[in-house]
Amino acid sequence: MIKDRIRREDLRSKIMSAHEASMYIKDGMTMATSGFTPSGYPKAVPLALAKRAEEGEKLKLTLITGASVGDELDGALSRSGVMARRYPYQTNKFSRNAINEGKVLYQDMHLSHVAQFMNYGYLGKIDVAVIEALAITEEGGIIPTTSVGVSPQAISNADIVIVEINTSQPMALEGIHDIYMTEKPPHRKPIPIASSGDRIGTKYIPCDPKKIIAIVECDIKDNVRPLGPIDEDSRKISSHIIEFLEHEVKMKRLPENLLPLQSGVGSVANAVLGGLVESKFENLTCYTEVIQDSMFDLIDAGKVKVASGCSLTPSEEGLKRLHANMEHYAKYCILRPLEISNHPEVARRLGVIAMNTAIEFDIYGHVNSTNIMGSRMMNGLGGSGDFTRNAYLSIFTTVSTAKNGNISSVVPFVSHVDHTEHDVAVVVTEQGLADLRNTAPTERAKRIIEKCAHPHYKPMLTDYFERARLGKFKHQPHIIGESLSWHDRFLKTGTMKIK
Repeated sequence: MIKDRIRREDLRSKIMSAHEASMYIKDGMTMATSGFTPSGYPKAVPLALAKRAEEGEKLKLTLITGASVGDELDGALSRSGVMARRYPYQTNKFSRNAINEGKVLYQDMHLSHVAQFMNYGYLGKIDVAVIEALAITEEGGIIPTTSVGVSPQAISNADIVIVEINTSQPMALEGIHDIYMTEKPPHRKPIPIASSGDRIGTKYIPCDPKKIIAIVECDIKDNVRPLGPIDEDSRKISSHIIEFLEHEVKMKRLPENLLPLQSGVGSVANAVLGGLVESKFENLTCYTEVIQDSMFDLIDAGKVKVASGCSLTPSEEGLKRLHANMEHYAKYCILRPLEISNHPEVARRLGVIAMNTAIEFDIYGHVNSTNIMGSRMMNGLGGSGDFTRNAYLSIFTTVSTAKNGNISSVVPFVSHVDHTEHDVAVVVTEQGLADLRNTAPTERAKRIIEKCAHPHYKPMLTDYFERARLGKFKHQPHIIGESLSWHDRFLKTGTMKIK
């Protein structure tokens, strides 16, 4: 019963339908919501908003979330034309198409910036926060569900708050959260996290009960994304990384239980972590943003002591497993606000090993994580930059080719730069691993071509590099007019191969 989850009695009078709650949201407003890749996001109220627009009402909104959210939010608001502007990250095909068609204005942002940008007023006035909750405490505090994201900042900055109590979310989630919020400069204090398992905050998000103007019951489960099977290429990538980490331990640059692990979103990232199940590493800790299926495997294998993140982001099968064993996994997991889970200073202090996914990287180590062929937004930067630049070790992975081998993921010059060569320590494909530390650009190029490029493209890359070295400037040689021709050739012919 929804009333059992609303422990503050005077708030029970605020229970209403999703449509009634949605009427508090007006054309031109900025709406900040819960949700993170895609877990713990509101569902019933966004669907009601979309229906209003589909019935002819003029309704355009700016949407701010922690990261990607499910189809009931990003998809429904994109299809109905409600979404006018979007921050900071998305993975929904309808919102992606609307962004690339210019129908939705989108700013791709470092996720660690979003909370403070909200606090500083950089993203404008927050009119309404719509938050999925497990329950509301006697004091009016809001207990999140499977993610925290920017919910604390949404609640603190919004004029009004609408709460969706999701009864499909298990009550065993209560206690998994650790809510800590930073102050604005010049009053900001150090974040007192010295290890991944440190708890420093409350188990609920503080909220002035007077702000809560509507409470809606919802029983729609998180619309999680499928994770691809761990294929042979992913196994090879994982194997290269584990071999590298074993070498770093042997060289005494890493302790035997490594340092806190961070892994990005998606099938390759999930597979990389999954490879650790069969490794010799034990007593692992994680300080990351998403906790995916492979983390449950590591917990079940007795490999992980604690996993700190911003969200539980399983596959559909993983969600069933999570719900069936929530009390077990909750003992090992901590969910924090985005500004804490992705905080650059904490990542630097803990010495995080960052493992993230690239769309492509070039022969000098620059990484493109966001824009296909330089212009078509895929998902966004996400938290990769938060961890990469501040990591003890920064690792990027990708399969060496795409589109059935018609695209090389290793190119002379990336079509869009998200992570510069200065921040990237290691790049890995199924072909091999290139350690870029302590290398000049020309050394780096030789190593990346040798270790990471697909055999079909190695001669082409080598030819480009050797011809570039004939030019006047030798430090990081390029043939500028030709460096992006690989992408142009694909756009014209459907392949980067020279036929």
